[in-house]
Amino acid sequence: MRPASPTAPSLARSRAPSSVLRSLIALAVGASLVLSGCAGGAGTTAGATPPGPVAAPAPQARGPFVAAANPLAVEAGLQVLRRGGSAVDAAVAVQAVLGLVEPQSSGLGGGAFMMVFDAATGEVTSYDGRETAPAAATPELFFENGRPLPFGEAVLSGRSTGAPGAVAMLAMAQKAHGRLPWSELFADAGRLARDGFVVSPRLAGFIAATRGQARTPWADRYFTKPDGTRYVAGDVLSNPAYAATVAEIAAGGADVFYRGRIAREILATVGEGPRPGLLTAADLAGYQPLERGALCRPYRIYIVCAPPPPSSGVAVLQLLAMAEKTPDILEGPASADAWTAFAQLQRLMYADRDRYVADPAFVGVPVQGLLDPNYVAARAAQAPGLVGAAEPGFPPGGVFAGPDATREPAGTSHFVIVDDQGSAVSMTTTVESVFGSGRMAAGFFLNNQLTDFSFEPRRPDGAPAANAVAPGKRPRSSMSPVIILDRDGRFLGALGSPGGSSIVAYNARALIAVLDWGLPMQEAFSLPNLVAKGDGFGADTERFPVELREAMAARGIVLQPNASENSGLHGAIWRQGPDGVWGWDGGADDRREGVARGGGARQ
Repeated sequence: MRPASPTAPSLARSRAPSSVLRSLIALAVGASLVLSGCAGGAGTTAGATPPGPVAAPAPQARGPFVAAANPLAVEAGLQVLRRGGSAVDAAVAVQAVLGLVEPQSSGLGGGAFMMVFDAATGEVTSYDGRETAPAAATPELFFENGRPLPFGEAVLSGRSTGAPGAVAMLAMAQKAHGRLPWSELFADAGRLARDGFVVSPRLAGFIAATRGQARTPWADRYFTKPDGTRYVAGDVLSNPAYAATVAEIAAGGADVFYRGRIAREILATVGEGPRPGLLTAADLAGYQPLERGALCRPYRIYIVCAPPPPSSGVAVLQLLAMAEKTPDILEGPASADAWTAFAQLQRLMYADRDRYVADPAFVGVPVQGLLDPNYVAARAAQAPGLVGAAEPGFPPGGVFAGPDATREPAGTSHFVIVDDQGSAVSMTTTVESVFGSGRMAAGFFLNNQLTDFSFEPRRPDGAPAANAVAPGKRPRSSMSPVIILDRDGRFLGALGSPGGSSIVAYNARALIAVLDWGLPMQEAFSLPNLVAKGDGFGADTERFPVELREAMAARGIVLQPNASENSGLHGAIWRQGPDGVWGWDGGADDRREGVARGGGARQ
């Protein structure tokens, strides 16, 4: 649970917290308890009182529990848990199935960030499976004729694909935390690929698109039936190539993905026109996942943990830290003041995130400065008077890089798993855009993750952008899977969401709804989304009551339909029900097709 270094390259291992650190965390949480007591009180509306501390004799939070974006993937995870597998074992099975049945969002050709809670040691760590740029990449990767390519053309090009990281990351985590043989974790994915699976309504909607990645030659071949029509909801779709791929990975481990037949197919696809990519056999063979430790900070009576950069976990923690300085947040979900405060804090957070967060192996990311109590308090104090887009601040240790020109489209998934020993996984996984680059190899779609870099490497005065392309660099990510602990470091829950750059807002809103407003997880996930980045306010306008929208507009928060990828929150928190029984209060965002299932899960 040791916080990762603010500026150093990736930490090989930083899981084991010292007794001194545990004492420091306990003191920090104790201080936050005093502050949260002062911040609540009469300002809290009826029905929005934050839940009290976890009762001392609470039983250990244990599974089985799985929440993910497709019921077939959830069942695959539960099957592994029933056979005595660990949460990480189940994560391998869940990802293998999601890559087949939800290919628009994640897959073997993509990347991921995973948070792991180890019940045996009480440690929290993160695994970084973010894609890397080829060795031949330059800051002008997406330039032609001296200017950036149109974003859509860049996505469809071979240049957009980085070395995939999900498979290697899962293998690294499973070696450390697995109980079952790796070879036994792909059975459901293989069977579904061979025998076929029922196309879901959401997948069918993306298949029916008339342009973009759904209409590449690769996608057309995969999604067109023998009679020339496209697959629709209810059809059975098989993928023999995917079945062969997962069988090969199961038998040979992750190495066969990066060095064998699969790697050759990836390189052949990336090398096709238009605009072939720069990825080489050496880039694939040299890919390394990283264990980075975890960023853990007290939030009221809890400890919230997220991955360090290039994930945006630090941004989630910064927003929560500012929320603790903002009493209006505690007014609850029916309060225009609470939503207004949440929007203004987002503007400040995104301004800082976009300016400073990038791959720490290439850029000094001021993690501790962004979370510095004095800096956080000063930023939060700016929120009430903020008009228009926020400017980035000057956190201690920050180097003022150039303005960012990064776009993050839709194409991501999140899942949460808890095993019978109480170990847990919170993992966000992606191919970046819908169906990634639209190019397929060995039965799966390839990522377009390199378009997560800033297309403009410098500003007019020559200052470099923190998230500019560089050889071997990982693009900044909004993915920020969360694990929640109590004040004693015991596992309480986990959550996360897809959503492109809006992921940070979705995760923070869900945490505030559950931890501050005391809402059941499903109700928290079903709340309207509100994303405030720059000078606009994107929202699920139809989910906000008219009276609340009007009250927010009177405060300068004029809502427009959300233009970014919508949320797909999945998670659970360990709670005592009205009957005195402890169990999982689980949820799956109703904007997607997921479910939350397991022993004691209250839906």
